[in-house]
Amino acid sequence: MSDWKQPQVTTKVSPRSVAATVSRLTEILSAKGMKVFAVIDQSEQAREAGLALRETTLVLFGNPAAGTPVMDAAPLAALDLPLKVLIWADGDQTNVSYYSPAAIAARYDLTPDLAAKLAGIDPLTDALIAG
Repeated sequence: MSDWKQPQVTTKVSPRSVAATVSRLTEILSAKGMKVFAVIDQSEQAREAGLALRETTLVLFGNPAAGTPVMDAAPLAALDLPLKVLIWADGDQTNVSYYSPAAIAARYDLTPDLAAKLAGIDPLTDALIAG
């Protein structure tokens, strides 16, 4: 494994392939009524540029009803919203990585009520990696 760990990033291991994990995430988001803003296959973009990159897909999603009050209170929070989950291969392992809600809340000095609007990403990714 590479030395890629960062304290503000939460990484969980998925029992599925990158493609299957991305598919499961978009299904979970849809079932929860959340908006998927973009699914960016970064490894495909690299291939189109003639470069090689491990399987890497970034999913941008959120709930405008939850995110808008955060951005209204802290306009620069829009740099981190919508929420993003990076699903990527590290050898035979599929990782699910994202900035922790606590890190985002601390970065923008959010009140506990606003920070709570971001906390749903933890149980969502727990459901994503469940067997």
